[in-house]
Amino acid sequence: MELQTISSPVFSKSEPVLKSQNQQEPTPKAEASAQVKPTKDQLEKVIDAMNDMLKPAPTSSKFVLHEKLNDYYVQIVDQVTQEVVKEIPNKKFLDMYAEMIDFMGIFVDKKI
Repeated sequence: MELQTISSPVFSKSEPVLKSQNQQEPTPKAEASAQVKPTKDQLEKVIDAMNDMLKPAPTSSKFVLHEKLNDYYVQIVDQVTQEVVKEIPNKKFLDMYAEMIDFMGIFVDKKI
């Protein structure tokens, strides 16, 4: 559904109302006249904010050994905050996999 503003003769300001499916769509000419074009300064501010958001974050990758599986996984770390951004594969998944293998008895600690 689409929000549409309508003016009411009782109220002085227009109110947003849900457009029902049986109402006709406004013509493109009426829509174009209702749209307000942003100023150049507003556009520059929005574009600058989007460019700042899209700048790549300084990250690094490191290989970490999973002790139970004796296998490596990759961590993507933010260099500024030293926070782990992503793990490939996820450490929680590897922990779960190690517990399943341990539960099934595939890891053998003793010689028979």
